[in-house]
Amino acid sequence: MRCYLISEQDGHFERGVVDYEPSPTSSDDVEIEVEYSGLNFKDALVARPKSNVRRLPRLVGGVDAAGIVLNSTDASVAVGTRVVALGGDLGVRRDGGFAPLLFAPPSLVNVLPDSISTRDAMVIGTAGVTAMASILALEHHGLPAGAEVLVTGATGGVGSLAVSLLHARGYSPVASTGSTHESAWLRELGASEVIGRDDIADRPDRMLASERWAGAIDCVGGDTLHQILRSLRYGAAVAASGLVASAELHTNVYPFITRSVALLGIDTVEMSASLRVKVWRELGNLAPRLNFDPLVDSTIDLQGLDGALDTIAQGSTRGRIIVVPK
Repeated sequence: MRCYLISEQDGHFERGVVDYEPSPTSSDDVEIEVEYSGLNFKDALVARPKSNVRRLPRLVGGVDAAGIVLNSTDASVAVGTRVVALGGDLGVRRDGGFAPLLFAPPSLVNVLPDSISTRDAMVIGTAGVTAMASILALEHHGLPAGAEVLVTGATGGVGSLAVSLLHARGYSPVASTGSTHESAWLRELGASEVIGRDDIADRPDRMLASERWAGAIDCVGGDTLHQILRSLRYGAAVAASGLVASAELHTNVYPFITRSVALLGIDTVEMSASLRVKVWRELGNLAPRLNFDPLVDSTIDLQGLDGALDTIAQGSTRGRIIVVPK
């Protein structure tokens, strides 16, 4: 079958669509007929030469996928069930979703709610799971109902889903972006306000900025995260999941000890089974209030992955790129 294979052996790197047969890694793997996959920033990290993320010299890319169960020995994932698979080693240490067939451990497979199709599951994808987990973390920390929440990197996958999900959940998302020409689109998704990436915090000459944000979801990292911490309200928190700008954080302790703010790390790779179930349940509840179509940047086949991987690596996407593995 045709798959998108990434290979780096003996100093030679190549990626592209080739004939390849995925195979199970373990006897309890769930066999899934992939209907859709999605493109994530992590996929771009895996698909670059000398990747620090990829853990095999040769594998099928794609860290998430959705489709129909063909074979399963797990009672909770019956044959014929519509499922989503993401996280763990998918597309990193074992073959991923850029193929018509995927073998995934049951721990990474969730049955989809009736309100979410396999296509919409990949509009959500890893990005939407990250966004929903971020919202749940902020709520657990005490985010007030209807609060104004900052979302950085708002035109990207996690950011655009965060704006949509916050709006559907009754919050007032403020979208921060370097692509302010996308303001109309972000407002269509539910943003109450759109600001530039340099408008997050004031008082650059002081340790702390004015208190503004009741909560924040950061998809960027680096100095952007530092500016968020400076401008959170007393007792507020930021849920951080991104490093597009930088993996380094240069800040100080003043926000933590004088405003009691919190930095919440969000991870979807090793997410617990109970949290996975909760995230998809909440996404299923919100799905009837979401308009998925504006969230889709483009739909591509496997041949379109080369260009799309370069685009997402540059941070030039608007929403989600959906992959049909043909």
